[in-house]
Amino acid sequence: MAEEKIRVAAVSYLNTKPLLFGLRDASVADQLVLSMDYPAKIGQQLIADEVDLALIPVALIPQLPEHYIVSDYCIGADGPVASVCLFSDVPMEEIENVYLDYQSRSSVTLVRLLLRKYWKVRPVLLQASAGYEQKINGTTAGVVIGDRALQLRSRHRYIYDLAEAWINFAGLPFVFAAWVSNKKLPASFIGDFNKATGLGTTGEALEKVIAENPCDFFDLHDYYTKHISFTLDADKKKGLEKFLQYLRQPLERS
Repeated sequence: MAEEKIRVAAVSYLNTKPLLFGLRDASVADQLVLSMDYPAKIGQQLIADEVDLALIPVALIPQLPEHYIVSDYCIGADGPVASVCLFSDVPMEEIENVYLDYQSRSSVTLVRLLLRKYWKVRPVLLQASAGYEQKINGTTAGVVIGDRALQLRSRHRYIYDLAEAWINFAGLPFVFAAWVSNKKLPASFIGDFNKATGLGTTGEALEKVIAENPCDFFDLHDYYTKHISFTLDADKKKGLEKFLQYLRQPLERS
């Protein structure tokens, strides 16, 4: 029945397309209602219990009264991720201001951590709004995520990849977003959902995803196979836990 369907929210970026591919299969599609938005917003929807399950920025996990990671697949990286970067026209030590992407939570929290503990610089952090990408120039840098980040890669001289920096800093992969529920869900649904979220991440299904999403600003085969790592394996879980440990020790505010 419609009222019994699981309310699911996901991101509309290119990096989620492989994870969403299998949700079209009737075995799981009939069990859910899917909505789409940017990461920070769907995270707030999960916190507010407007949805039951969402692909949320992991930095929001501590804000949930209870949470359950319900899939073995995620948006993660074992190396440079390409689509979550700090863009600048000057080297790190000359950056004076940094715009923080309003669509992000994990990336914004991550860059705060890296600026202080890895790069050891203290620029002024600025809250961004739509169109802020055009203000990245001179000594003002900006964190940009998702498709917009892929489009910006040819525009700025310095690109600091946040996943690569985290790996150098922590020695572990990074998880940007995971499928998280705010309540216990039926075991049968979780089994179907978990299987479905992995269907589009490899092989012929991944090639179908690429064909369905023409992209003239980045090679999606490279993106999905060399930059994004979709499996939430043991090392990523360790990286996630280490990141959450840092969140329990709030950084000094700028």
